Amino acid sequence: MSLRHPLSALILLTALGGASAHAQVKTPPPEEPNAVSPVLILPPTLPPKLVSSYPAQDQMVAPGVLILKVAFDQQMSPTAWNYAPADGVEPMDCVKTPRLLADQKTFVLLCRVQANRTYGVTLNAERTGGFANLGDNPAQTAVLTFKVGAEAPVTTLRRAMTAAGLKDDQTPVQDAPPVAPPVSAPTPAGR
Repeated sequence: MSLRHPLSALILLTALGGASAHAQVKTPPPEEPNAVSPVLILPPTLPPKLVSSYPAQDQMVAPGVLILKVAFDQQMSPTAWNYAPADGVEPMDCVKTPRLLADQKTFVLLCRVQANRTYGVTLNAERTGGFANLGDNPAQTAVLTFKVGAEAPVTTLRRAMTAAGLKDDQTPVQDAPPVAPPVSAPTPAGR
């Protein structure tokens, strides 16, 4: 055997050894045992409970404009809500979407009710997709019924807000942001 072959073998082993050392440098270091995940995990919560409402259960109210107000015992998600007519009573005529007030616990909903009727609403008739807290835990199902008298009707939003105990900044509907006028294209010079 000539010296040329052992020298070639030595060069090859050195090159392979360098490649494996190079491969070891590129491997990521093992994770630390106490690494923190960037995912926010909220602790388990109890289902939110309805703590107050306007109208209250079995309360007598005036006909006309009515603001249904429901308050929960926890901060709620502004995009999760579900209401349906209660069984055996008149369904209310309401706008589709309730508004969550700044306290993050109270929803208000603009409705209209007629004289001499009994109305009712079921909150979270379907718990999935219904009123839920910030941890996505749905509120307990609650049924609210009330009666409407025959006195003079409430005809303004202001009177309905006063009856529901709401302040000026707690309207059940929000103003849409102003729409900017369309930008017209510049006219060419000389026309």
